[in-house]
Parts: sequence; structure tokens; C-alpha cells
Amino acid sequence: MKAIVFDNYGPPEVLYVEEVPTPVPQPNEILIRVRAAEATKSDCEMRKSKGPIKWVWPYLRIATGILRPSRGRILGWYFAGEVESVGAKVTHFKPGDRVFGCTKLRFGAYGEYVTLPESYTVALMPEDMSFEDAAAVPLGGLNALHFLRRAKIKPHESILVIGAGGSIGMFTVMIAKSLGAKITVVDKAEKLPMLFKIGADEAIDYQREDYWAIDKRFDVVFSTVAHSVYDKALSVLNPGGRYIVANPRLADLVRSIFTSSFTDKRSIVALALEKQEELETLKSMLELGTIQSIVGHVFPMREAAKAHHLVESEGRRGAVVLQMYPP
Repeated sequence: MKAIVFDNYGPPEVLYVEEVPTPVPQPNEILIRVRAAEATKSDCEMRKSKGPIKWVWPYLRIATGILRPSRGRILGWYFAGEVESVGAKVTHFKPGDRVFGCTKLRFGAYGEYVTLPESYTVALMPEDMSFEDAAAVPLGGLNALHFLRRAKIKPHESILVIGAGGSIGMFTVMIAKSLGAKITVVDKAEKLPMLFKIGADEAIDYQREDYWAIDKRFDVVFSTVAHSVYDKALSVLNPGGRYIVANPRLADLVRSIFTSSFTDKRSIVALALEKQEELETLKSMLELGTIQSIVGHVFPMREAAKAHHLVESEGRRGAVVLQMYPP
């Protein structure tokens, strides 16, 4: 099979397409013919072995390869495709099923085929979705749903979404809107029309205005970007407000304990576990039209480097998706 691989940590140009052995499913596994995979910031960070949450990377470097990627040469967490074959103990899937989901730390969605345990977070796609649209759902949808559930948002509460134009941010806007929240988004000016279209009530262009200085308070602040200013986030919260940190620094983890224990506010930094039930909920929301997939750019496998450059430039308006078959 063909796969997008890399042999050294570095810029997007380290990615290339190579013929590799097709994986064989174990008795409890399914073999999936990957049709599309989202190119994410996490993929880019794994490719260069560097990211904003610095305390995580020494451990990941040991796990994936200290000098070069000895494990996980094929990146890719989030995908959509078809079940090609199943192991003898598999009961929930059959060949031909159209599925979407995530590979967790097995990676591998940047290849034409991937094997996953049946117990992983994989679900049948909505019938009328394209593979490209389905692949763009699990990352943003699973994370947004997880954190908004933790925040226990009520109708008419106000939420400030920082970095609303990214994968997690867009689904946060749509899911929060379905819960009846009043939404203020923060991002670049060129992304704001799209954010209004999917449910934003107010918007701030962070390149022209200091969103911490606005004369407004919120019940929830959800930051999807790294290096948010913890004190300023707390300062714009109403009493009983919740601060959600999707990319916590080590200091944020420590401070969250004191914030939640000794103030009238709460800090939420728990990692999303990407559960099966959450993916099934997203599927139902897609079928009802409560949320939608937003794909901004689609690239063939051979242009993986271009896809990564676009993700890192923050110039995307919707998910960046790789097609694992000839267009």
C-alpha cells in the first residue's frame, strides 16, 4: 500500500509517499481502507517533535524515537474509510461498512490501510456524508463535546471562544449554539464571516482589538490556543464561571487546582478521552443537522507537505483533509 511517511523530524518537506506493507488485522481488529484523513496541528507537532506544551515532548520523544521516528512513521489520527476485512472475533463491523473515527496513539491514518481494535473509537458514518467531510469531524467534534460537557453549559449562558476558527473552535461554536449559549468568538478577520454563519453572536478580530480589554464578562472562557494568559482569562469570568484550557501548560495544570479549590471560579484542563459514546453522539448531531462538517482544503497524498504548511500558517478556513486515493 502507499503511505505518507517521514524518517526524520523536521519541516513539512520531510514527508513523502512510500510503498509499505499492508497491515494484517488480528482476530480482534478491523482492516480499514482509509479514504480521507484530517491533517492536524498534532500531526505537524509530531512531525517536527515540537509543540507549545513543552512538558509533554520529552516523554513523547522517548515513545516515538529520540533521534528519529522509530515508531509512528505514518502519522494520522482522524480518518474516514471503508472496512476492508475483519478479524475472527470482530462482531460490530463487517466488510463494506463506511466508518470514521480516530486511531489514538497507533497513528497510521496517513496510509491507504490501517488496522484498529474493534474497541477503538470508530463508528458508522452518516449515510449521506462524503469521506472528506466525515474525516473532518472527530478531532474537533470529540474535543469540543468533551469540554462543553465538562463545563455544563446552560441555555443563555455566555461563552468566549478563543481560536474559534480552528477544528476544535468551530465545533465548540456549533455545539454551544445547540445548547442555547450566547457565543463571542475570537479569531482573524477573514475567518469571522464563516463563524457568524455557524452560530457566533459576536466576534473579535484579535489582530485589531485586545479581547481581554473588552467591557464584558462571560460564564465560560474556552481557549483552544496555546499560551493563553491565565490571569486575564479568569478576570473576564463571571462568578461561578469556568475556564476551559484545551492546550494546558504545566503551570496551568497546577494553577487549576487552586482556582477550582479556593475561588468562585473553576478551571477545566482534563484531556479528552475520545470515547465511542461521544462519537456516536456526534453522528446523531450530524444526521439531525445540529452540527456540520466544515472542510476548507483537500489535498492528494503527494501534497502532504503543502497540507502541513497550510495548517501551520493558520490560514485555513475549515479542516485540511488528505485524500488517500487518486482524486
